[in-house]
Amino acid sequence: MSEQAKVGLGLRREMLDEFCDSIPESIDFFEVAPENWMTLGGKFGRQFKQLTEQKPFYCHGLSLSIGGPSPLDIQFVKDIKAFMDLHNISIYSEHLSYCSGSGHMYDLMPIPFTQEAVMHVVKRVKQVEDILERPLILENVSFYAAPGAEMTELEFVNAVLSEADCKLLLDVNNIYVNSVNHHYDPCQFLRAMPTERIAYLHIAGHYEEAKDLIVDTHGADIVSPVWQLLQTCYEAHGVHPTLLERDFNIPTTSVLLNEIDQIHDHQHAQSGLLSRSA
Repeated sequence: MSEQAKVGLGLRREMLDEFCDSIPESIDFFEVAPENWMTLGGKFGRQFKQLTEQKPFYCHGLSLSIGGPSPLDIQFVKDIKAFMDLHNISIYSEHLSYCSGSGHMYDLMPIPFTQEAVMHVVKRVKQVEDILERPLILENVSFYAAPGAEMTELEFVNAVLSEADCKLLLDVNNIYVNSVNHHYDPCQFLRAMPTERIAYLHIAGHYEEAKDLIVDTHGADIVSPVWQLLQTCYEAHGVHPTLLERDFNIPTTSVLLNEIDQIHDHQHAQSGLLSRSA
């Protein structure tokens, strides 16, 4: 199997007992929000440590607020580093957004698409990387309004990645959600992402509130257009490690494995095409 042809799952606390007994072969890595795990001790802490010794782990943060107006919470970033050091985790990604309110909130707000905001984010990326002693990977986010925009979402994302010289967590579902809500071609947006900056991918389900309004929930099965967009992504950018996000309405592991196996199938199909054309 190619190093890039890997499939992961977002780990939830209720999965610990089952996976400490046996991790399904088709799960190559886990992803966690460090905020939800780095203060755990006791049984949960021991179980988490057991799993990190068996499988690679990625960290995907929720509350760094990389684009926020308030100063970075330096102690928080240091705590993230200590957690990653403890569990030998090298990959840390965050949302290209900011958190509303004071303190750490889980409401992700869109950063204004302006050149000033680009430079603001770039400066903060460097600060975080200096503390973590690791790259910071940024994720394209779903958004529902673009106040004060002076450039498109595509221009903004590419400008941040270029100016910060950082990697991208490419969320396929977020592209689809935004394409419906903001009326653009998802394939065109996807192909305009910089291949060389892609670190890994996210795929998830969503909720269709109306024909022209999709809410990014991570609480449902992946729909056909998103599967098709994942295949387009592999065709345009090659196969990359891909994580299945499921944050609530979480079904049994056997049901989750159906979607994990589908991701594997898409990866193997694309890898087979590439090997035959070589």
